[in-house]
Amino acid sequence: MRVLVWQWGRRGAGPRMAAELAAALRALPGHTVFLSLSNRAEILAASDAPACALPVATYAGAAGYAWRLLLAPVSIPWLVRRLRALAPDVAICAMPGPLDLPMALALRRLRIPMVVTVHDAELHPGDGLPLQMALQRALIRRAAALVALTGHVAARLRQQPAARGRPLLEARLPPLVFQASRPPPPLSHDGPMRLLCFGRLLPYKGLDLFEAALRGLEAAGLGRGRLEVRVVGEGPHTPTLDALARLPGVQVENRWVPEDEVGRLVAWADTVVLPYREASQSGVAAIALAAGRWVVATRVGGLVEQFRGEAMALLCEPDAGSIGACLARLLDDPPALPAMAPDPLGLWLEMARSLSRQIELLLPGVTHERPRAQDAARSDPAPV
Repeated sequence: MRVLVWQWGRRGAGPRMAAELAAALRALPGHTVFLSLSNRAEILAASDAPACALPVATYAGAAGYAWRLLLAPVSIPWLVRRLRALAPDVAICAMPGPLDLPMALALRRLRIPMVVTVHDAELHPGDGLPLQMALQRALIRRAAALVALTGHVAARLRQQPAARGRPLLEARLPPLVFQASRPPPPLSHDGPMRLLCFGRLLPYKGLDLFEAALRGLEAAGLGRGRLEVRVVGEGPHTPTLDALARLPGVQVENRWVPEDEVGRLVAWADTVVLPYREASQSGVAAIALAAGRWVVATRVGGLVEQFRGEAMALLCEPDAGSIGACLARLLDDPPALPAMAPDPLGLWLEMARSLSRQIELLLPGVTHERPRAQDAARSDPAPV
């Protein structure tokens, strides 16, 4: 089966997820896999940059996005030519983005079925871009099938008119590796336990709950000198961030974390804290598990499914008292480290094998030979 995997985000977990999925599918017998990323994707500047068969020029900022939309009449024929040269049997969108509709239209013109991986069925409070959900629904309506990474997301998709009648394929987000080698285990250093709250600093991430939990630990005499805390990510400046920064032993870094720093940041931590009020699933959790970090997370959305069977995860309720009690328990009696580290590569292969099998059962025609164009796809970025 010939598969195209695409994700045109410039930064964040999306491009890495696409690269990992493409690599895992490529490792399966009988699969030829092509990867399409934004030519601005941070992962392409990394020392271990993946092979990208179809780099696509995207945009930076609202003005750039508007310009790319104006270029859509030019970009669709360009994509048709490139796709005809690659001749995929099926295309997989690893994570929807604002510029995916031209790709969907080009695929439709060539009658290539499209499978869309939906990470969020609805926007989280304070999250997303204008028209993001409208664009996602338009993409879903053109899909031959959808992939949901948790049952939580699948259940919400089934309630949406755009997704009704679309087959829903099962998958689970494997650990995301951001380090060349696995870091030393937690508490290998001398000093207090290190907590990391990492990701976009938005209201639904429960930073206010985390601040209240830390304040409670401090009042009980459990925080000072026993915890070192970093809150790192990008988001609007809020009173909650100010309150966190005033707590002893807490450092707030409101900034974007580039691709090549993520591995070092997570390796610094002993525990990654996800005090979320709601969640579909978590890319940060996938990074933490790959690095062998303890995770303290709330029982919301798809997190319960994502952490099922994970010995390194401690779950609590989405309130300050429960989060604080979970952190206190971690301080006094941290879970034993598993005898064997998880095998991210093996889990990605398992996911790819399952997804490929489901696609072949749903779309048996994709395994048939299609006429191949004689010319190879050019490597210059598409005008999308």
